[in-house]
Amino acid sequence: MKEYKLEGIAMPTPSMEDYIEKIYSLIETKGYARVSDIADELFVHPSSVTKMVQKLDKDEYLIYEKYRGLILTPKGTQMGKRLLERHALLESFLSIIGVDPSHIYHDVEGIEHHLSWNSIDRIGDVVQFFENHPDALKTLKEMDPTKPDTKE
Repeated sequence: MKEYKLEGIAMPTPSMEDYIEKIYSLIETKGYARVSDIADELFVHPSSVTKMVQKLDKDEYLIYEKYRGLILTPKGTQMGKRLLERHALLESFLSIIGVDPSHIYHDVEGIEHHLSWNSIDRIGDVVQFFENHPDALKTLKEMDPTKPDTKE
């Protein structure tokens, strides 16, 4: 499995990110994450989850004990929170720029692993700008070519 590095620090692969994000989300909503829950959420076989969970344990994102479950380490919790925030931010951004709501989740899944954290931060600045400037957001929405022209 290819390791991604950022300034000498091993970063999780896109697949690892998907698992960390889903585990963090499950723990936030249910209080726990079992292998079967993760498999159901990611539409993968439980044996695939077990294999990935063992890798995430080795890389210190979580602590896994067979038949007893798993818990995120501080490193895993921090990464999971950041990944979930990235996902929500990208959903907000796509909504702001007028992407059809039925496409947003799929589009975010397609792009989230391909953007640098610097790009994510800049997108965050854009989202914050439009949240703080509703008139600018209104102007942007008026530019949407898919909306009928209501001006006379």
